[in-house]
Amino acid sequence: MPAGTVGSLRLLLVVNSFASSVTARNKVLIHQTLSNEHDVAIVETNRRGHATRFAQDAASRGVDVVVAVGGDGTLNEVANGLAGSATALAVLPGGSTNVFARTIGLPNDPVAAADRLAEGLAHRSIERVGLGVVNGRYFAFHTGIGFDATIVRFVEKRGSIKRWFGHPLFMYAGVRTWVTDYDRRRPHFTVCAGNGSEPFGGAFTIVLNTNPYTFLGDRPFDLVPGATLDQPLAAVTFTKLSARTMLPSFLGALRGGGLKPSSTVIVQRELERLVIEHDQPFPYQVDGDYLGETKRLEFRHAPNIIDLVTPLAQHPPAGEGERPTTTPTTASPAAGDLPAQRPR
Repeated sequence: MPAGTVGSLRLLLVVNSFASSVTARNKVLIHQTLSNEHDVAIVETNRRGHATRFAQDAASRGVDVVVAVGGDGTLNEVANGLAGSATALAVLPGGSTNVFARTIGLPNDPVAAADRLAEGLAHRSIERVGLGVVNGRYFAFHTGIGFDATIVRFVEKRGSIKRWFGHPLFMYAGVRTWVTDYDRRRPHFTVCAGNGSEPFGGAFTIVLNTNPYTFLGDRPFDLVPGATLDQPLAAVTFTKLSARTMLPSFLGALRGGGLKPSSTVIVQRELERLVIEHDQPFPYQVDGDYLGETKRLEFRHAPNIIDLVTPLAQHPPAGEGERPTTTPTTASPAAGDLPAQRPR
């Protein structure tokens, strides 16, 4: 191996073969790339929650790294299975958008990303990072409440065509939701930070564990550029959903400057806790997975809860679908093994 690398690791690939970018060829190439230096096993999911159970079992057996191969939903399930353990999380993009993988600096092509992951593993580029928590469930990058959850619900009901028409389907769902499927004239819930600030009504809230919120093609949709995995949560709430409010906000996000706070756009930072509630149920999604409706969401930040394998900082991403990492820069573990397994 190149100078500065260390020995092999035990890896488990948790693969969602139904994800839009996962193919038989990609699975073979990814396995070949990672098994050159490591002991690699593969399991495939076939229902919701399956990836979490695979990850929990791997952590209990002392597997060094679990690699989520799929979309952001697969990543979320694996993260929930590993949080609080000494087994590290790695991610390879396999979905239509792959927000988290691209946020930490991986290319959007799964085979190219496997090469970058192999470099990170060889040099033990592993950082202890924080996750968000909502009603006891961890999330890696965001939770959406209200408007975008209604969009995700529409798309998930059409899962059979999502694989082939991912981005156009989301765009169509957004327009349809705006025009016909969501009441934009009233608040849908109350937002309270619990830090002495006054509660206020919201029509659409995004709680962020990192930035960007998503990607539109190659462009990151930056809501709170300062939000990173080593900081407490951030939240953006639109108190009204009008074209006059939304269009300037979205254009600013696409330019990379984040959202400009106003009377109708509330930006909150450094949140350790947040409560969103209403006497009528409202929809929500976590890391791009629709989870139904609820009357209350309790958020908190869980710092230093999971080890994350990241691309090497000295190899900045270049090319389509990549962006610089937003994770904290910390020293990698010393040459040798990962930390000993801790009880969950």
